[in-house]
Amino acid sequence: MTTFDKREEGFEAKFAHDGEMHFLALARRNKGLAAWASTLMGESGATAAAYADTLLTAEYLSGSDDRLVLRVVSDLKAKGIERSSQDVIEKLRDLLAKARSDIAAGR
Repeated sequence: MTTFDKREEGFEAKFAHDGEMHFLALARRNKGLAAWASTLMGESGATAAAYADTLLTAEYLSGSDDRLVLRVVSDLKAKGIERSSQDVIEKLRDLLAKARSDIAAGR
């Protein structure tokens, strides 16, 4: 195996690792968002867990966050709680930063 092959292998491994860490961070972020929204809606226990499971599906973990934001805003609105899309986006940013930090720290 040449040095170039070893470097290529190393880059591929790093790319795979970074992709996995990004997915884990998104999953933690969505779980945190579900907990936040559930608290606002006055839900807990099995209902909150089921809501978290909903936000952990592939539909909300891949691609754009637009569907996720719209879902949470409409779920909150259905319970009479007014939050703007921007409020949810800001919460997503905060939760993603925390998730990345926690993963980097091994938590």
